[in-house]
Amino acid sequence: MSTAYTGRKAKLNFWQIWNMCFGFFGIQFGWSLQMGNMSAIYEFLGASPEEIPGLWLAAPMTGLLVQPIVGYLSDRTWHPTLGRRRPFFLIGAILSSVALFYMPNASAIWMAAGTLWILDSCINITMEPFRAFVADNLDESQQSYGYAMQSMFIGAASFIAGFLPGLLVNWFGVSREIGAGGIPQNIMWSFYIGSAVFLFAVLYTVFKSREYPPSDPDWKNKRQSTIPGWKEVLLAITQMPDAMKRLALVQFLTWPGLFLMWFYYSTGVASTIFGGDPITNSDRYTQGLEFANATSAILNLVTFAFSFTIPFWVTKLGKKWTHSLCLLLGGLGLVSVHFIQSPIWLYVSMGLVGIAWASILSMPYSLLAGVLPQEKMGIYMGIFNFFIVLPEIIAALTFGYIMENFLANDRLMAVLIGGVLLLLASLTCLIFVRERKP
Repeated sequence: MSTAYTGRKAKLNFWQIWNMCFGFFGIQFGWSLQMGNMSAIYEFLGASPEEIPGLWLAAPMTGLLVQPIVGYLSDRTWHPTLGRRRPFFLIGAILSSVALFYMPNASAIWMAAGTLWILDSCINITMEPFRAFVADNLDESQQSYGYAMQSMFIGAASFIAGFLPGLLVNWFGVSREIGAGGIPQNIMWSFYIGSAVFLFAVLYTVFKSREYPPSDPDWKNKRQSTIPGWKEVLLAITQMPDAMKRLALVQFLTWPGLFLMWFYYSTGVASTIFGGDPITNSDRYTQGLEFANATSAILNLVTFAFSFTIPFWVTKLGKKWTHSLCLLLGGLGLVSVHFIQSPIWLYVSMGLVGIAWASILSMPYSLLAGVLPQEKMGIYMGIFNFFIVLPEIIAALTFGYIMENFLANDRLMAVLIGGVLLLLASLTCLIFVRERKP
């Protein structure tokens, strides 16, 4: 990439896009370990099913607070060596790696919950600028490819992370026995490995990629004279482009469906399909968790493979139709989980969700990037995250009550509700989203 920004972005080759997206492999590796194992960690430490949504509150709250702030700050940052977004990659990766290493050593629910707040804050410091990083460095014709590359790395990392606890047992002889802190040893070692992978992958992107410097030599003085940061965030919210508002509605329906899957899929498979219990039959329960993680790994393998085809489907169908059809398949996959009795069919269900996941990770951002002002790319990407975390906050605060009083703590019924929400998101995308013509 050129060392001076002339106002026109150069076309990047495959390896340049690979380098700038590779850090997402590490981010998602750590994120997947958290998503696949935190509910189980809480239950191993004594939490009941109705308590799980509230204990997950860290993820949306930290995203709501951290991502717009980091987006605002990164829009106003330029380091002569690390550039605009990469300083945040570096700081967040170091802190996230430390938190991942500590997480499986938590010996009480409050310790695990506190560590999750720290971990999610640090992951958000790293993750938010990665979305803006693609829009910063690629022109509109390559943005779908760039976000698809991120989806590919997310799928690959999640696939490996999902299999890792079982792989450590079957290939390396790590025990499933409960460690001193109350967590199975294979899960503990998975988090240790995830800590190292997170740091390495993000450092690779930090040192192997470049950014466009500000084209205006007086950019710093101009930005120092603008309104205070909190006012600019509020102003940006009130001035959201119409296309962003329409996409926000789709996101608001999509992500609760995913959260319900993350809250309850693994523990639902372990308890309902495998008949395990974290207290009275922990070995059977752990086997169920490993099987659920393996099917989630297939989900992410499908995400990895399908991501390569997204540019093709965008060319044939357009971004809106591609995203809507993918959400439809994902919704059908989650709904089917409730009716499965033989575990082997979970691979099919999760494969369908994998198609949706590939699109969720790329298409909304590709649709959004072309309508945002370049100088506010970071702050708007952070604000767009509101429509991911706000529904999660609602779910975390209310779904425990629903589980206890209406669903009889049926975890797989919660997953079915998540599938229905994805189906509604698919219909909403088809009706409300308008795709900008090239």
